[in-house]
Amino acid sequence: MEINWYCFSFNELSLQQLYEILALRQEVFIVEQDCPYLDADGKDQLGWHVCGYDRENELVAYTRILPQGISYEKYSSIGRVITSQKLRGKKKGRELMKISIDECIKMWGNKPIKISAQSHLQPYYQSVGFKTISDEYDEDGIPHVAMLLQYEE
Repeated sequence: MEINWYCFSFNELSLQQLYEILALRQEVFIVEQDCPYLDADGKDQLGWHVCGYDRENELVAYTRILPQGISYEKYSSIGRVITSQKLRGKKKGRELMKISIDECIKMWGNKPIKISAQSHLQPYYQSVGFKTISDEYDEDGIPHVAMLLQYEE
């Protein structure tokens, strides 16, 4: 499956794109994972939105990337990592993360990137270079760990 990738600032998003992003985030994080939480956290306006669209121009993959100082004082971050049901098992999640990492590097240089990862997804994030840097903790009722991607100096 071929995916077309784009990275938008919040102000570049159309209302339709914003609606699709919020709908996909709710579908996966709130409904599928049965995890009620406040998704509209005030950070979307400060970040960039990596969007993957299929041939039918349907949003099928997404991340939100944030500059240093928004989620973490010393690190930029990648979050809200999503692949839709129709994309899962097709190895596009790694492609999504690699593109998101590349966008972080393009904007902020080879600086460390921190994520809060669901614990069971550690092998997935390790496969693109992240290392676990914390013990497990609870985030919205789901076990998570902090992970960091660092570049060799």
